[in-house]
Amino acid sequence: MKNKESNQPRKSFINSLRSSNIAKGFRITYKVLWNLSLLFIVFAIMAVFFVGGAGAGFFASLVKDEKILSYDEMKKDIYDYEEISEVYFANDEFLGELPSELERREVDIDQVSDYLIHAVIATEDEYFFEHEGIVPKALMRATFQELSNSSVQTGGSTLTQQLIKNQILTSEVSFDRKAKEILLAMRLENFFEKEDILEAYLNVVPFGRNANGRSIAGVQAAAQGIFGVDVKDLSLPQAAYIAGLPQSPFGYTPFSNGGEVKESIQPSINRMKTVLTRMKESGYITEQEYEDALEYDILSNLATPTPTIIEEYPYLTYEVERRATEIIARQMIEAAEIDLAELSDEERLEVLSKYRQDARRDIRRKGYQIYTTIDKAIYDAMQEVVKDNSLFGPEKQGEPEEVGSILIENKTGAILSFVGGRDFKRENLNHATQGPRPNGSTMKPLLAYAPALEIGAVQPGFIIPDTPMNYRNGSPLRNFDNSHKGIMTAREALQQSRNIPAVKSFNKVPHEQTRDALLKMGIRNIKSDEPYEATSIGGLTYGTTVEMNTSAYTTFVNDGNYIESYMIEKITSKSGDLIFEHQSEPVEVFSPQTSYLILDMLRDVLKPGGTATSVPRLLKFSADWAGKTGTTNDYHDSWFVASNPNVTLGIWLGYDTPKRVERVGGLGPGPRTQRIWARLANAAYDSKPEIMAPGHRFEMPDGIVRQSVCGISGLLPSDLCREAGLVRTDLFNVKYLPTKVDDSLQRTRFVTMKGGKYRALDSTPDEFADSGVMIKESYLSINEMSNFIPEEWKNIVPDRYAQENGKTPNPVTSVAVNGTTLSWGAHTESDIVGYRVYRTVDGSSYSRVASIKSSGSLSYQVSGNGSYYVTAVDVAGNESGPSQNVSYGEMSGGNDHKVPGDGNEDQPDELDPVLDIPDEPINTPPATDSPNEGNPKPPAEGNNGNGRGNRQN
Repeated sequence: MKNKESNQPRKSFINSLRSSNIAKGFRITYKVLWNLSLLFIVFAIMAVFFVGGAGAGFFASLVKDEKILSYDEMKKDIYDYEEISEVYFANDEFLGELPSELERREVDIDQVSDYLIHAVIATEDEYFFEHEGIVPKALMRATFQELSNSSVQTGGSTLTQQLIKNQILTSEVSFDRKAKEILLAMRLENFFEKEDILEAYLNVVPFGRNANGRSIAGVQAAAQGIFGVDVKDLSLPQAAYIAGLPQSPFGYTPFSNGGEVKESIQPSINRMKTVLTRMKESGYITEQEYEDALEYDILSNLATPTPTIIEEYPYLTYEVERRATEIIARQMIEAAEIDLAELSDEERLEVLSKYRQDARRDIRRKGYQIYTTIDKAIYDAMQEVVKDNSLFGPEKQGEPEEVGSILIENKTGAILSFVGGRDFKRENLNHATQGPRPNGSTMKPLLAYAPALEIGAVQPGFIIPDTPMNYRNGSPLRNFDNSHKGIMTAREALQQSRNIPAVKSFNKVPHEQTRDALLKMGIRNIKSDEPYEATSIGGLTYGTTVEMNTSAYTTFVNDGNYIESYMIEKITSKSGDLIFEHQSEPVEVFSPQTSYLILDMLRDVLKPGGTATSVPRLLKFSADWAGKTGTTNDYHDSWFVASNPNVTLGIWLGYDTPKRVERVGGLGPGPRTQRIWARLANAAYDSKPEIMAPGHRFEMPDGIVRQSVCGISGLLPSDLCREAGLVRTDLFNVKYLPTKVDDSLQRTRFVTMKGGKYRALDSTPDEFADSGVMIKESYLSINEMSNFIPEEWKNIVPDRYAQENGKTPNPVTSVAVNGTTLSWGAHTESDIVGYRVYRTVDGSSYSRVASIKSSGSLSYQVSGNGSYYVTAVDVAGNESGPSQNVSYGEMSGGNDHKVPGDGNEDQPDELDPVLDIPDEPINTPPATDSPNEGNPKPPAEGNNGNGRGNRQN
């Protein structure tokens, strides 16, 4: 009742309005306003459509040129994120990760902690599982903030949009890029499941730096690099901390670029609290979990720096990357159908540079698995050896003595280990695989002897004189000791590392054949006209690397087939697809027979008389080794390479800037190099004895026989060859066995005078001549033979006649008796072949008691009292006058001289102890005091003074 009463005045008021003009006016005004409102609504709707249409048109104009990506294209782009490549030792033993600008490790979403997934969703995209790539409200808010230049920028990108920005587009701030991002995000949502998009995002997003100071991306790299745990094992506070980093990766990261913890990490702690708050508000965690997480001490649980592959294995890391880069680059060039051989040098270098750069980029970002041949145990052991500074020489001009070494498996070419140097931080040059140097005498088996053996020009038992010679250009060729050893076999010359026989052997082979052999053995960095004569003894213009030199030696172990050395076994993609796999391609260089003969000759280098005799006693194990030493001019480089049936180990010692390698601890460059080589071999043996000490020897192939030949000619030995002691028994390739009997020798009489052995003249007395064997000039020239007949070849005579001076010799001087020894001085004339000793007991009748060759001792043991004198006889038979007389004991005087056998009680004089010539009475007056007066000649009938008279006895 009260309400009705109270409403009565209002109704009366309204009624009065209706009945008045005021009401009429109100109705008119109302209609006008209503119509205006309707008009405004219509215009507003039209404006919305206009703006929407304009916006749509603007959006369409922004994306009209954007390519419509297919599913496969989007999949390739989304999952094509940078990932570090991994390296493995032999037998799939993990080595480490190759260095890259960004460290990333792919992980499946089911291996990611739920805490982290929830933290990312709550913080970065709370509507992720509801939207279809974009959130319009968030976009409008972000657009308004952008247009109004608001100080608060909340962002409007979903996880899907962020993934598009990272993987397909750029970080450019523009409406054009944003429009493309929206279009591609919606298309991506149409193709992929939410879990796939989330997994890709978690592997892509950047997280700042790890404890080593390296940039990281992806949740696995973040978990390991920041907290030292796998992403599946992250705790709630750790997950919240990591989830907060993507907003400002390098602002919030706790580490500097040097790996040190920042002075303050409070900004990132505050960000972690924000993440925890959003997780709680979204219902992912409870209040208690939230409170407990706030108490977690982030600072004390940060990861500590860990040694990287570069720090632990610097030489190996960069060598693997270099080789892998070359492999991938070659594949790219082949795929592009580019024939490098058809390009100019400049074009070739340009192409190689471009594709190597592309390959290096791929290796650092495509997550390859690179499997190497390196045996970890052997490699680690060999690195320890070169840490012993006592093995090395002094620093010179700020440079330490350096070393490079490599161990290669013969049958496969696999590099099992190497030593790149002593200090990578000082010098990052890999001295095993780079930095070619002249290889000295280690070149001799490869170039001087093996090609000559291959064509039969040389066999191990053939004689190659070590006698003076010049290079073809006229300059003298010298041995390392500036001496000559004369006649020697090829085996002996190689064992003793003589230069001259090596060059002579090299010159027996056509140039193109030696060049072809060098190229086939992998030594390809040679000039167009090499090899030269000096190349055969190690004077290669551009030198060889330790790997190149050592790999060439494996040719002999592989029956003459060169198998190129390699370090990369295979490369696979991150999904396991095979990208590359090494395939050996043997190249035939020498026959098995040639190869075995070289090995057998190289065995002698490690035996007494060789240049590496110390090696066997330095080794703690036994194996069938064949090797070669080498040094270069002024000892700037020292080498040793040796093979057993399993492996070949090579070493180089020297300075980066060539300097003399010095003696250390009493050891010269060669022995010291061999000592280091042996230490490396022993270290490898300690790690893998079955590799270093095979239980078998080099196998001799069919077609090798042991044969005796005459060393001068290489033909079958004649009787004269045997008599002269020139028979040599050695191994031969049956293909080149001699079939003819030696005819290089003939019997002759010879004399020994100043200057050596000479053929005797017809008039040379037999008492001063010997029977010997002469080498025909056609086999060895006089200049080679004259001064270098080996001592054991006592009966070998050069094909040269003795020369006499055309006059009768002057009398002998300085005759004296000391005790029972009659002695005299050597005659000054060069054609003297001997001396005669005469004796008298009565002062009138002299008898010859001895004939002594000039090459013997210039003395005579007197056998009785009497007076003695000496005469000199030249090669023509001319005899000088008597020397001054000397007496021994008391002379009997008168005619007491008895002719032997006359029945007198005196016994005949003893036979001459030198030539067994009985006393011969010669009626000649006693000598006067002056040797130039009254000295009659001994009988020399028929002597006309020209040195061609009858022989005198």
